[in-house]
Amino acid sequence: MTEPRWLERARRDLGERETLGANDSPRIRAVLKRFSWQWLTGQPWCGSILADWMTDCGYTPPKNAFRARAWLAWGEEILGPAVGAVVVFEREGGGHVGIIVGKDSRGRLLVIGGNQSNAVTIAPFEMQRVLGYRLPVGELATAALPLPVLASAGASSTNEA
Repeated sequence: MTEPRWLERARRDLGERETLGANDSPRIRAVLKRFSWQWLTGQPWCGSILADWMTDCGYTPPKNAFRARAWLAWGEEILGPAVGAVVVFEREGGGHVGIIVGKDSRGRLLVIGGNQSNAVTIAPFEMQRVLGYRLPVGELATAALPLPVLASAGASSTNEA
């Protein structure tokens, strides 16, 4: 199975960690500088790094892409999970956003995203937290990719702030 290019781009950042304090690292600072969002240093960065990945792939992120829930108005809506879909989650105090890579045997979504355990990781998320799924405009064929069942360990992600 060939992954969408934005998912391949995100995978290149796997393991990037907060190294300069909470919600801060040279990589995060570079992303914030790219979009003139330096004032967000020290703030949750899942939407910011997703904006960076999508921009690298030729897509324009939504206005205020640093806000996870802004991604609910981006691209085209799909009704269920798909490999490469942007997924927005509910979170106390805001939201969280990442890209779906698969699901696990318990039915949890496996999502690559920033600010997951203070890093870019692939983490499991409960389906009941989902607010919506989106794909870049013109990429609906991606929704036909089967959602693979992948191994996952550990508890579901519950707070990505």
